[in-house]
Amino acid sequence: MKTEFVKKEETSRNWYIADAAGQTLGRFASRIAKVLMGKHKPTYTPNVDNGDFVVVINAEKIRVTGKKLTDKVYYHHTGYMGNLKAETLKDRLEKEPEEVIVDAVWGMIPKNRLGRKIIKKLKVYRGSEHPHKAQKPEPLQLSKS
Repeated sequence: MKTEFVKKEETSRNWYIADAAGQTLGRFASRIAKVLMGKHKPTYTPNVDNGDFVVVINAEKIRVTGKKLTDKVYYHHTGYMGNLKAETLKDRLEKEPEEVIVDAVWGMIPKNRLGRKIIKKLKVYRGSEHPHKAQKPEPLQLSKS
């Protein structure tokens, strides 16, 4: 039996829309990452970007379990001495809920050139309106498979 690999030119891209309202952050992000990488397709090839575009709406309505709102802390360093900044999940959800979802998905895709290309296919919006209606995105079924 011969293994077939998909070339970059042979891929077909679909647009999907996913509603984050009432979804658990980690489970939602892992399912989105699977679609972005193309693992839901039978033609999945690890070294080729054959995933689909995903538009996430209602990012501010994502939920988390347990005490993560107060206990989960995002850190970043400015590059200057003594400037390690910390921000809780609750504060970040109030200011920029889009970035919470992007960071969760980024943690689940490869950290290389291909991963940087994959994350650009993720579009996240705060409300239910988005500018990608011309692409006619299909609703994404977030099943556990």
